[in-house]
Amino acid sequence: MTQLDQLHHVAISVRDPSELKSTVEWYRKNFEVESAYQDDTWALLKFSNISVAFVVPGQHPPHICITREDAEKFGELKTHRDGTRTVYTEDPSGNVVEVLKP
Repeated sequence: MTQLDQLHHVAISVRDPSELKSTVEWYRKNFEVESAYQDDTWALLKFSNISVAFVVPGQHPPHICITREDAEKFGELKTHRDGTRTVYTEDPSGNVVEVLKP
């Protein structure tokens, strides 16, 4: 059987940058999660099976992130503030897909 790719995270928008902190706090209060990263424009919360990113409109697009060894086949990898190396692309419907090199 072929090994399936892994979904690393799903990124959803907060309505306003001022809501990022309170959104993260709400999830931490109501669910068993860990903060993997947070700054003024995005945060990443880890659940047991996937992570959820909260992004500020205009700074980061809502997207899904898939982990691939050959991520560079989708374009030039960029190193982010958290040290990850990724590339953004779009599917045929215009949905943003981030491809993360493990």
